[in-house]
Amino acid sequence: MSQFNYLREKLRRLRDQSSADLNLRSHRAVTWLCRSDEVFDTDPDAAFIFAWISFNAAYARDLGNDPGGPARSVFQDFFTALVAADPNGRIAHELWYQHEGLIARLLDNRFIFNPFWRFHNGDLSFVDWEERFDRAKEVAREAIERENTPLVLSIVFDRLYVLRNQLIHGGATRGSRVNRNQVKDGTEILHCLMPIFIDTMVSATDLDWGAAHYPVIE
Repeated sequence: MSQFNYLREKLRRLRDQSSADLNLRSHRAVTWLCRSDEVFDTDPDAAFIFAWISFNAAYARDLGNDPGGPARSVFQDFFTALVAADPNGRIAHELWYQHEGLIARLLDNRFIFNPFWRFHNGDLSFVDWEERFDRAKEVAREAIERENTPLVLSIVFDRLYVLRNQLIHGGATRGSRVNRNQVKDGTEILHCLMPIFIDTMVSATDLDWGAAHYPVIE
């Protein structure tokens, strides 16, 4: 039994109070999160991918034919809305008090920093990736010191997006022993935050979380 099945029960209780779009978004997100939990110990790569699909189900919008850049650009709006809808500060509590070490490891991991890969894939305009990396960590440090929760979430998920691309686009060997820390850490932070994201969304039934991406057509 998945540890996230309690979310299924909450969705059932609140179904009549929520819009059809929110019900669909949250239901999809929970199903993928539960599947991620089922393979967490046996297939880290799949666990991350399933957890990322859960995140996509929660936030995704219709971004046209080229979703990559725009997808990352809408993170900030989504996280700002989530934090505003979280009056008890549960998201901030996870970041600042429960998993600060995990966040620090993700931000300090060059293997999920986009300019690092741009340079190593031959783009010499990113020869200064190390300086960019140091500056990015400084921006993150300042955001953490100010407890700017939406900005820190955006920075963290921007790094996770690099990991998502690496796995989805075949840039990693399944089950490889190389650079595995980010897969484990990425899955762990998604498992920590996604239940709160979903719970926050379904509890804020008065907010418009947008039309569900790929609606059900019968």
